[in-house]
Amino acid sequence: MHDIRTIRDDPAAFDAGLARRGLAPMSSELLALDTARRATITASEAALAERNAASKQVGAAKASGDEAEFERLRGLVADKKAEIARLEDEARETDAALRTALLEIPNLPDADVPDGADEGDNVEVNRWGTPATFDFAAKEHFEIAGVAPGMDFETAAKLSGSRFVMLTGGVARVHRALAQFMLDTHIAENGLTEVNAPVMVREEAMYGTGQLPKFGEDSYQTHEGMWLIPTSEVSLTNIVAGHTIDETYLPRRYTAHSLCFRSEAGSAGRDTAGMLRQHQFEKVEMVSVTHPDRSRDELDRMTRCAEGLLEKLGLPYRTVVLCTGDMGFGARRTHDIEVWLPGQDAYREISSCSTTGDFQARRMNARFKPAGGGKPEFVHTLNGSGLAVGRCLIAVLENGQQADGSVTLPEVLSPWLGGKLTLTPDGDLV
Repeated sequence: MHDIRTIRDDPAAFDAGLARRGLAPMSSELLALDTARRATITASEAALAERNAASKQVGAAKASGDEAEFERLRGLVADKKAEIARLEDEARETDAALRTALLEIPNLPDADVPDGADEGDNVEVNRWGTPATFDFAAKEHFEIAGVAPGMDFETAAKLSGSRFVMLTGGVARVHRALAQFMLDTHIAENGLTEVNAPVMVREEAMYGTGQLPKFGEDSYQTHEGMWLIPTSEVSLTNIVAGHTIDETYLPRRYTAHSLCFRSEAGSAGRDTAGMLRQHQFEKVEMVSVTHPDRSRDELDRMTRCAEGLLEKLGLPYRTVVLCTGDMGFGARRTHDIEVWLPGQDAYREISSCSTTGDFQARRMNARFKPAGGGKPEFVHTLNGSGLAVGRCLIAVLENGQQADGSVTLPEVLSPWLGGKLTLTPDGDLV
């Protein structure tokens, strides 16, 4: 969420940031609400002062026997009391309108984020590995003979509808091994703290990370009002919600493996084949809470954590900086990592790492106390996929496919697969 004081100090800069995102100026509308809110508060304070002064005079008038003055002052006190109540109601309404407006405005991009309209304007900054060449026509993951027995879309559709999958046997074990490999690497090598967090959260947690109010249709809500998380970013980032922590506590780096749920609203017809885009999926998430001066370095560190996993798996990838027109709602800067999928003959997103600056912290009221003293400041928060487990499974299967329909699995997964590194054409793990 944006600081109205910053907008007040430099409305032109605020509107220029919105323009880079392709949005119309909003400072005038916001400042009009802000002016009305402050004017009402000032009027309420003045009325309160008048009421207090009149209240002090009521006793004196009564004691002097001036009945007319006594009645006038008593009427004035009553009028001011009613006026104060009305003005306080107006101030609350205006304040709520201003907060609602601010909650629906996306974050402003960092100065060095490339301008652009869509993904075609993203800028590649890193590329690793060489896409394998096959002496046969590469298949998509669900078409590979050794994968098909363990990837059941028909039964999942019978149980839950479209965009669900049931993994069984060797494929299910590879999927589980990938998640364990990611978690153990983050803990042992990347210095992240593992968290097993709830996948159902209160509404305020969704507001805190920016999923609400604007993107409610993208998530699922229970009849009791709880929300199923679209990513464990929601659970992990809200660990610091409402807290003022010591600077020495920073940075905090968390990771969690969780189920995630997305309605995929607005994605009808996109990636309907296979398990690339599902309503229920698993992800290993990374979240950092850091000092404002170090958030950009933390973004680069987080990106390297995700890239390192792909390198260990031997999966070719490229990293791009998202342009202003392709960034998510809460991001100041985003690095997308796209893994090579031979079946699609294309790079597809497998991780998205973003710094939000103090955008989420303001929504959550998460601050830190500077070690040298001074007023508490808002922390900076970052989040990134490390990695999307299902998409990583797809990449491992497609890049390891063989002409006979078997799949050769990455050596690095051996400890989690009991040394079995082949899916046979019949789907057995050997």
